[in-house]
Amino acid sequence: MALTGIQIFKLLPKTNCGECGVPTCLAFAMNLAAGKAELDACPYVSEEAREQLAEASAPPIRPLTVGAGDTAVKIGGETVLFRHEKTFFNPPGIAGLIKDTDGDIAGKVKKWSGFQYERVGLNLRPELVFLECASNDAAKFEAAARAVSDNSNLSLILACEDAAVLAPAAKAIKDKKPLIYAATSANADKMSALAGELGLPLAIKAVDLEEAMELSDELTAAGHKDLVIDSGARDLSGVFQDQIAMRRAALLKQNRTLGFPTICFANELGASLDEQVVAAALLIAKYAGIIVLGDLTAEVVFPLLLERLNIYTDPQRPMTVTEGIYEIGGPSPDSPLLITTNFSLTYFIVSGEIESSRVPAWLLIKDTEGLSVMTAWAAGKFSGDDVGMFVKKIKAEEKISHKSLVIPGYAAAIAGDVEEELPGWNIQVGPREAAHLTKFLKEWAPNK
Repeated sequence: MALTGIQIFKLLPKTNCGECGVPTCLAFAMNLAAGKAELDACPYVSEEAREQLAEASAPPIRPLTVGAGDTAVKIGGETVLFRHEKTFFNPPGIAGLIKDTDGDIAGKVKKWSGFQYERVGLNLRPELVFLECASNDAAKFEAAARAVSDNSNLSLILACEDAAVLAPAAKAIKDKKPLIYAATSANADKMSALAGELGLPLAIKAVDLEEAMELSDELTAAGHKDLVIDSGARDLSGVFQDQIAMRRAALLKQNRTLGFPTICFANELGASLDEQVVAAALLIAKYAGIIVLGDLTAEVVFPLLLERLNIYTDPQRPMTVTEGIYEIGGPSPDSPLLITTNFSLTYFIVSGEIESSRVPAWLLIKDTEGLSVMTAWAAGKFSGDDVGMFVKKIKAEEKISHKSLVIPGYAAAIAGDVEEELPGWNIQVGPREAAHLTKFLKEWAPNK
């Protein structure tokens, strides 16, 4: 039975050190009880307490990481069926399929590595290569794995059901922490031994959920904790139903046997790449841990990455952009300096209007925890004192030859306080509506 926050708190060291990311042990205990934290985040918990808390603090779906470096993918760890109940934590990894018999593997992975898109301060990109052993040749498969590893930083899924053929490739790139695919009822003992020897995560390939449960129990009994489940379904309806069934079993029935992330094959759910994208879009929402596509192209990757970003953004926290100074249109020291909040919608609207005006400008973005101008002002997160101190902290005066700052029209009330914090500066009140920025900027003068 799950422990309450108070019961967990009694087993913690009560140092209130803050090293777990929250200020007190009580707050950490409440996060553990709610499934929002992992026990490993506490560096001082005793081994005795760790044993008692391990079961209570473990997420219903075990989190694990595939790969290493920038493209390492953390999957699992989810605690809710529906995003609006709390949030989804770990977005699914997106993989492209390559066979070891394909030509120019190096060129393909270099191309895939180039699919990177900047969005609200985040770098969106596919992370994985599903490398299939079509040759059944250990040397050829190892060479293909090395070609992917040497020519990209994409993480790998090594797909071969013959442990002897797979072993050289897995050993060659074991530092990249690839996922081994897959253990079946026929080879579970050999795959288990290989994954255990190398310390790598292991995927289960079953024909149905019943066999998946049998393999899961067998492998966990052998000591494997980092498992990924392929339920075996290869039609869209079957995959959809299996994903929901496994999530419900893990979350609602506390079924640890199915409490692992999943891998789904969109490449087998559609004859064309367009059909595969539709299947992948469904699986991002319901509830795949890894999604494999037959190919990765810019027109395929970008909409899937954008959907993934939207679904795996905390609905209780607005999307934000990074605090800082943004150059729009190649500004010079004589260009206007404006400031607004880090709510992503505000940023995109304001920056878009500045670009449309064709007047180069410096745009200061202040962290207001994702609140819009009026909301941030009302909450005291966009006050005159704060704005003035932020302008000094970020050293905006080093970018400009004048001392003139344009504040949003909806925050006109803070102008006096900003002037007090920035003696000698000219604080200008901009328009209330971003649509009026073009006219304002075309008429702008530093001493106006």
